[in-house]
Amino acid sequence: MILINTFHTYIKSKKHFLIFTWLTRILLFIGFLPSGLKKILGQRFTQISLENPIGFFFEALYQTGFYWNFLGLVQLLAGLLLLIPKTSFFGALLYFPIIINIFVIVTAMSFTGTPYVAGLMLLANVYLLFWDYTKLKSLVSIIFE
Repeated sequence: MILINTFHTYIKSKKHFLIFTWLTRILLFIGFLPSGLKKILGQRFTQISLENPIGFFFEALYQTGFYWNFLGLVQLLAGLLLLIPKTSFFGALLYFPIIINIFVIVTAMSFTGTPYVAGLMLLANVYLLFWDYTKLKSLVSIIFE
């Protein structure tokens, strides 16, 4: 635990980590922007044939209507919260279950290449949670008291 606290204090004191953190937030926002907008606008995310399990899966999600829009709204909300300094921790918390879900789906359905992208997004999100380690530690201690 002391090692984690020491490492956290070290990275928070370095300007290049602050710049890296902001770039990470921006990139994660950009990562959800196209898919979130398409869902909010009620558009299909992909044109993969229904004969393909991936195409069938996305079509089933699309056919849910409001749930499809809701998924896009939450993706955009999580991304936008990352960009606002006072809400960036909450944005990282909200982003986490979304990107875990995406990572599991694309891995389970054997997407080509996408698990690597989603995995890197998940890793970037874990980094952002570590950036706010003191807030995360406080939240976890409140939950498990």
